[in-house]
Amino acid sequence: MAEASTVTADRPKHLHPHFVSSEQQFDAAKMGMWLFLVTEILLFSGLFVAYTVFRIWYPEVFSHSAELLDWRLGGLNTIVLLASSLTVAMGVHYAQTNERKKLVRALILTICFAAVFMIVKYFEYTGKFAHGVFPGVNFDPHGTAGGHDYAAYNIPFAAQFFSIYFVMTGVHGLHVLIGIGLFSWIVIRANKGHFSSEYYTPVEITGLYWHLVDIIWIFLFPLLYLI
Repeated sequence: MAEASTVTADRPKHLHPHFVSSEQQFDAAKMGMWLFLVTEILLFSGLFVAYTVFRIWYPEVFSHSAELLDWRLGGLNTIVLLASSLTVAMGVHYAQTNERKKLVRALILTICFAAVFMIVKYFEYTGKFAHGVFPGVNFDPHGTAGGHDYAAYNIPFAAQFFSIYFVMTGVHGLHVLIGIGLFSWIVIRANKGHFSSEYYTPVEITGLYWHLVDIIWIFLFPLLYLI
């Protein structure tokens, strides 16, 4: 009994009872995240397939409709997300080296970059909605802005392009919002000293999630805005 009590006392607080070591717990968590990311890839793969099929069917319509998307705003969001990937990687490094304050700062920067991304997306969406560019049956472009006569884009199958645009970027934006929530939770825990070189699993696996979010946008940006 005394030996059992000693073993229990020596177990780190972060180690769950069904794991024998921190390494085993970390490997299991990382494997679970990779499996989850596979399902995310499958989700977006379906959207990319839909985009590809409609693009092959109506290449001129898609190319013409994409003119209403501002590549400069899309490029800004690309830079913002790439910068956020860097700050996430720095955060993981700081967690591994027991630099709590730097970890917190890196993750707060990540949250700020993600917030900038969503603000830019808000202005993109509202700019389209103001001129009747909605997904589905509500598609009714009108008015002028940025040198574009929106009514000229009310052509067959343009609605399909914008439906795909709103669904793909909307689902991606939802993932960005989830990332903001996760990083906010990690910042709170980091401030309380929950992470160290011995335990930084939540930081690492959330970082993996965020890198996938960034990679997906790297594909979305050229497909929707540039070609």
